[in-house]
Amino acid sequence: MQVSKRNIRIRGKEIPVDSITIDLDVVIATGTFVKIASFQDEGYEQRHIGDPARYIDRLKKGNLKADIFTFIQNNPDNRPMCNCLMELDNIAAIKITSFNDWWTKKLPQESRKNVKKAEKKGVIVKSVNFDDDLVNGIRNIFNETPSRQGRPFWHYGKDFETVKWEMSDNLDKAEFIGAYHNGELIGFIKILYRGKYSDIVQILSMVKHQDKRPTNALLSKAVEISELRQKEYLVYGKYIYGNKASSSLIDFKIRNGFEMLEIRRYFVPMTLKGKIMLKLKLHHGFRELIPEKLMYFLIDLRAKWHKKK
Repeated sequence: MQVSKRNIRIRGKEIPVDSITIDLDVVIATGTFVKIASFQDEGYEQRHIGDPARYIDRLKKGNLKADIFTFIQNNPDNRPMCNCLMELDNIAAIKITSFNDWWTKKLPQESRKNVKKAEKKGVIVKSVNFDDDLVNGIRNIFNETPSRQGRPFWHYGKDFETVKWEMSDNLDKAEFIGAYHNGELIGFIKILYRGKYSDIVQILSMVKHQDKRPTNALLSKAVEISELRQKEYLVYGKYIYGNKASSSLIDFKIRNGFEMLEIRRYFVPMTLKGKIMLKLKLHHGFRELIPEKLMYFLIDLRAKWHKKK
């Protein structure tokens, strides 16, 4: 085992991090003041690490410099995997029983109307091949506006080659769904298939075509395809991020039938610093210490600042 550099993407930027490969699993170390080791592309499938203490020992022998190692447990057997800090993490998921079940029981009437509205306005949603036409369409969506949701949009201004390279990540387990209006790509989803999960890693539509509800139509097609592929869940990131118990993103997920699915996450110290950070509950960074009301105030202030700029 040998530590090597590996590039990961954070908010559209390539960041070099230390990594090590153990039993075909890539473990990376991220963070600045506190280094957190975790599985790259962890997804939501539990890794078979065996005895966590022995796994930590292998990481240390491989000279991966990290203060804390974190991993998830999501199998039906919820007996503690180790005598270490455990927290409930969460994901936003649609349980795939059947498309009809989601449509009639999970989807609010307003969202069903939006899907039908997209169809009436001529929006065509389909699975598409990854080719230059798709890349050009995605680039047009990226370059429509320099800001989204009150902050600078990190994909804005990228050239064709950059978009093609970034979107080609994990093509062997990816599928693209496109929403078209009069032959123009006005929205898309990129899904990664990981075990029993369909994982939405990118979903975006043009602002000027919001009246046609392409995003609702895209999610409807994603549920349909997930059922055909016999997946158990369609996942769209977390349900709650940090201490933001309410947001427009949560509202959007509720309107489209997503529910919060809890999973267990463990944190194991690898150094004295890591042990202290876990003891002081600082392993998530100082941002999560900000009170919720103050957090929303700062987010609103940031949005106004970017709008003014």
